[in-house]
Amino acid sequence: MVSALGVALAVVYAYQDRIIELFVSEANKHIKTKVEVGEISLSLFEKFPHVAVTLDQVNVHESLPESEESLARADKLYFTFSLLDVLRGAYSVKQFYMEQGEVYVKILPDGSANYEIIRTDSASTEESTFSFDLERIILKGVAVHYIDQQLKQSYEVDAHELEAALAISPETIDIEANGNTTIHTIKVGTGEYFKGKRVNLGTALRIDRALKVILLQPSLVQVEGADYEVGGTISYSGPTNLDLKLDGKNTSIQSLLSLLPQQMTASLSQYRSEGAIYFNGTVKGNASATETPQVTFSFGARNASFYHPEVKQRVEKINLTGSFTNGDKRAASTSTLELKNINGSLNGRSFKGNLRYSNFNNPYVAFDLQGMLDVGYVLGLAKLQQVKSGSGLADVRVAFAGNLNEFEARPGNATLNTSGDITLHNVSLALQELPLPLSNLNGNFMFKQNDVAVSDFKGKLGESDFVINGMFRNVMAYLLLDRQRLLVEADFKSDYLNFDQLLSEKLNTPEEARTGKEGSYRLVVSPNIAFDLSASINRLKFRRFRGKNIRGEVKLRNQVASTPNISFQAVGGEFAVRGTLDARTPEQIKVSTVAKLMNMNVDSLFFVFENFHQSFIEARHLRGQLTANIASDVFFDSQLSPKTDLLQAEIVATVRNGQLVNFAPMQKMSAFVKRAELANMHFAELHNSFWIQQRTIYIPEMDIRSNLSAAPVVSVSGQHTFDQYMDYRIKLPVFRKRREDKDARYGVVAEDRDAGNSMLFLTLKGNESDFKLAYDNERVREKIKTDLKEEGQELKDLLRGKKPQEEKEKKVELQEGEYFDF
Repeated sequence: MVSALGVALAVVYAYQDRIIELFVSEANKHIKTKVEVGEISLSLFEKFPHVAVTLDQVNVHESLPESEESLARADKLYFTFSLLDVLRGAYSVKQFYMEQGEVYVKILPDGSANYEIIRTDSASTEESTFSFDLERIILKGVAVHYIDQQLKQSYEVDAHELEAALAISPETIDIEANGNTTIHTIKVGTGEYFKGKRVNLGTALRIDRALKVILLQPSLVQVEGADYEVGGTISYSGPTNLDLKLDGKNTSIQSLLSLLPQQMTASLSQYRSEGAIYFNGTVKGNASATETPQVTFSFGARNASFYHPEVKQRVEKINLTGSFTNGDKRAASTSTLELKNINGSLNGRSFKGNLRYSNFNNPYVAFDLQGMLDVGYVLGLAKLQQVKSGSGLADVRVAFAGNLNEFEARPGNATLNTSGDITLHNVSLALQELPLPLSNLNGNFMFKQNDVAVSDFKGKLGESDFVINGMFRNVMAYLLLDRQRLLVEADFKSDYLNFDQLLSEKLNTPEEARTGKEGSYRLVVSPNIAFDLSASINRLKFRRFRGKNIRGEVKLRNQVASTPNISFQAVGGEFAVRGTLDARTPEQIKVSTVAKLMNMNVDSLFFVFENFHQSFIEARHLRGQLTANIASDVFFDSQLSPKTDLLQAEIVATVRNGQLVNFAPMQKMSAFVKRAELANMHFAELHNSFWIQQRTIYIPEMDIRSNLSAAPVVSVSGQHTFDQYMDYRIKLPVFRKRREDKDARYGVVAEDRDAGNSMLFLTLKGNESDFKLAYDNERVREKIKTDLKEEGQELKDLLRGKKPQEEKEKKVELQEGEYFDF
């Protein structure tokens, strides 16, 4: 044996150049396109016991004129013949191997093909010592790319290991093919089929050369573990004519879905099935650039189950009958998929329904569904990304029908027909985009075309509760299409709203989208939500703020909320406001309001608003009731941090029954006023207008009539910045006890009405922790200048003989413990 092998090796080695030369010569007779080869060699061992002509790094050019593109590329091509052929000197290639390669087949719109590389005039009368008489073709690791631009079809297939046995005679060619492949995609028109499917082939066929007919014996095709028996005839004497029959055995949901367009089944691709599922169909008619065969499938399920392999939930006891046809025009536009008499069980609760999907180019969908559904069980089976979990029951009785493209183009024109209703029973939901849980959801939703009537929809969002009655407009468009607006026209009632939770970034924003620190707020108004609400809220909480009996109308359009009237009670008084909240620029939210505050407790107001983030004058220093009219523009970022540099406000305020208690700056005036009186300064009413702009509060001069015996009237004006820098001007009329006139015993003496009454001008400057109370020299000089001017004018009048005007005096006595009211 060893010696025979050695002789064979010696013979092959001795004749290898001759054999290669003959191979190249014969190949050139048959192939008319350029073939590039890295290396040609002869091997006895690579395909032993056969001798192989081996071609490395092969590139076969396609047959299209002036094209340099490839028809095929391969790492290795093998053409084998027997060792006896070498000894006889006549070589007949019986087997062809292609390994680790790619084949690119295409048909252009005019019908020309790129694979016509074999010469039709290669017959020769000369007897050749080298011939191609193929009996086997073996493909290993070969990717096949097929594009038919006429039929608008494309295939992407990997032949992992595919072997075809050939028996060729003048009349017939018999082929038996076996192997396994992966179909990456088969695209026909706009539909995509068999995406990512493993397919095993076992087929036998006979080609009648004279009649130009392919007779396909009942052959086995395995798809996703399901067996399909395919048989029939294919005639190619004229237009390709198909007459094929397909019967499914051991079929499953996966194998059935693989026969349908990918866009219809992508969301179901991960699901599996068990139980009796049947399938059969036919393909009949011409297949050409202008004709499509008639395709008809029937399928169904009997007592089957449907499930996702990653979850425990299952749809059980499924029964249905289904059909598919490409219609009378044999096109996507007349194709129809129907599922009839669907019934099954979800967690022991039965349901039933029907589905019809027609016109794959311009889809029309109709379905109906009835059943009491376990929400948590359905969500677990559906594996929706938007919903993490749920519980409760939903009584569903709905029907839906409409053209999806028309609905997308004109969602508001009644192109969709919906009917029926859904009733929620104690439903809870945990949403992916909203960490705050929805719980105790109850209510009825009645569908009518694109809208939903909502009756007694109640529930809780965190600690906040709500009851909604009204209409949800454009609901179906909002749920099914992008950038559609939902309009809510409803009455909104709540016993309690907790805005600490509702505005908390931790509770209203997914973790990956949060940008603020722990405890941050976040306000984002969706451009796709609009509403007209008549609101009634019993209690509301935000930080230290507590409101009650909130009533009003609120409208939202294009991220701008507005109200003509909201009223509520808070801080011991009443509040009324109208205005807008403009959130179109998320990082510059503008709140423009006109508000009226009535009889609010000043100390409580300072407490609720946390002393307005300053420590100069705090809630403990103030008493009284505030009434004010406020017009303001306030700006925030999305985390509700105020942009104080943009704040503008005009405030007209009145404080009645006021007190200033233990206010440190007042103690600085103890040189002029009794310290005990300064520690508890009373005033009956304070009225003034204030302006806020560029982070500064501007205070016009105002008189404060108080219980200070030495200074019953105090005038104050100035500025106070948001950085707590103060610049106040204070004017005190200082009354001194009148001394007895020593000349009074001689008669009446003319009195100087200003005698003993001088004005004290002070300034208070600095920040809240470092301020200085000093004489206001500038105002003293201004006062002296003004008084001298007035006295000079009076002297001129006297010299001219004018009598000074007499002023009526009004004597007012201030008793200890009393104060003025103006």
